[in-house]
Amino acid sequence: MIHLPAAALRVRGTIALTLVALGVSACAPAVAPQAAGPATSAAGPVDGQAFVAAAHPLAVEAGLNVLRAGGSAVDAAVAIQAMLSLVEPQSSGLGGGAFMVRYDAKTRAVTVYDGRETAPAGVRPDVFIGADGKPIGFRTAVLSGSATGVPGVVRMLGLAHQRHGKLAWRNLFGDAAQTADRGFVVTARLERFVHGSAPQASAPDVVAYFRNEAGEKIRAGDRLRNPAYAAFVRRLAAGGPEVMYGGETAKRIVARVRQGDLASTMTERDLAAYRPVVREGLCNPYRVYILCAPPPPSSGVGLLQLMAMVERTDIGTRGPSDPLAWVKYAEASRLMYADRDAYVGDTPDVPVKGMLDPAYVASRATLIGERAGPAPKPGTPPGARTASIDATNEVAGTSHFVVVDGEGNAVSMTTTVESLFGSGRMVDGFFLNNQMTDFSFVPSGPNAIAPGKRPRSSMVPTVILDRDRHLVGAIGSPGGNAILGYVSKALIGALEWNLPMAEAIALPNLIARGDSINGETRRFTPKLLSAMAARGVTVRPGAGEDSGLHGVLIRNGRFDGAADPRRDGVARTITLAPPRTRQ
Repeated sequence: MIHLPAAALRVRGTIALTLVALGVSACAPAVAPQAAGPATSAAGPVDGQAFVAAAHPLAVEAGLNVLRAGGSAVDAAVAIQAMLSLVEPQSSGLGGGAFMVRYDAKTRAVTVYDGRETAPAGVRPDVFIGADGKPIGFRTAVLSGSATGVPGVVRMLGLAHQRHGKLAWRNLFGDAAQTADRGFVVTARLERFVHGSAPQASAPDVVAYFRNEAGEKIRAGDRLRNPAYAAFVRRLAAGGPEVMYGGETAKRIVARVRQGDLASTMTERDLAAYRPVVREGLCNPYRVYILCAPPPPSSGVGLLQLMAMVERTDIGTRGPSDPLAWVKYAEASRLMYADRDAYVGDTPDVPVKGMLDPAYVASRATLIGERAGPAPKPGTPPGARTASIDATNEVAGTSHFVVVDGEGNAVSMTTTVESLFGSGRMVDGFFLNNQMTDFSFVPSGPNAIAPGKRPRSSMVPTVILDRDRHLVGAIGSPGGNAILGYVSKALIGALEWNLPMAEAIALPNLIARGDSINGETRRFTPKLLSAMAARGVTVRPGAGEDSGLHGVLIRNGRFDGAADPRRDGVARTITLAPPRTRQ
């Protein structure tokens, strides 16, 4: 048990009272608030400080160590991902994929590094269709070799580091290797998933790995070692990203995904051929800000469309204690998901401009009423093709982190192995993704599976700028298709209601998509839930993975950052030593 000092208990009590006053429950731990107010911009470094927020304290410390050594935000991202692959393997890892949004303080440019996995060249469009002509069950698909896409995060990080790194690649993996050797203390959250009901919890590799010294399934407080991972990251550090895509590791990946029923068609050539994609950030104005997120196959256009609709309502003046604010938010969310599901995928004809067209957004916003209506249908944005029926079953198993370095450059990165522990198959101490199940199981529509294609993603790592394109903040979350709801809720809390980032993140999650309206019923007060239900928004308890929001805003020349209290993460600001001058 962790014993908090009296001062910390007083702070947490203050936040609890604040949230109750807002009409929400404070059942989860809160983080000490900083001075709230409008977010401002930074034309340069924030008083020589740097910031990291991630889903595990060891990952945060790995990132901070890189920044202390003079590394860039991208350098820190490499170290953070290497550590998360070890200590939070249920969520992300070197066998998965990611989207990185990078802000450059000098050029004010926003660049997206797309490290999303790709389908093998030999994949069949009906790979997840059974003999009866119907989609197979998710449990069967997720545990199969065909669930794994060609991993992308390592080569993506390698490319970003080549362009923006300051430290040598070989110096970014020391913390991960040492921790894998000596072991780390298992958290209650990791224990919950190891002992959970997800299909992967009973997969042979998962069962074999998560054993304590007594041969039993690990429990919180046990120390877990991973010598295979330590050896791999040392080889990766010495040999560069290509260690992942050729040689002995590539052979082992191919062999592992070709085992069992519904085996993959992946080859070593698929691994060697993988390339990350560099894209321009997708940006759209919001109030006095500019929000930038990844373009398709990410769902950044959906997040930007949702916020543009919110801007055309009075949610900001109502505040978080007003049930109408949540009703209107739910209706805006349902409209966004209807469009996102119908149009977004890894195809060249996604009507991105049309979905953000001001006239189209305004027309969709007129459908937001003071009562919930039937599930909305997709609209017809300018340039859109016929709307498709979506059959994607996107589950949660993802992580997010934010870094701001001493020069004011920022990274917002969402990273995933797709479902919990990916496919449940392990190679060289890391889990392989099950990203192919992020495609629609029906071989039609924008998210249909095809060779070389990247599955649609709900990951929306976001940076926030002022109208002069100076950095204001960054945010993102895991959570499957609920990510769009998690991130938009926190943005509304922080930018519309001027809540400290910790309180904006701690607000109840509400995910409204089609006929489904679910959320954290224990975090809303009974009075607020009743008032929402009277207007047609009946919130039912959500299922799946919690949010894992990590975000930061610049307020009054200081970082106002926070980690989601629903996970194991922390947010830390450090003051960097001034650069040494030559004597």
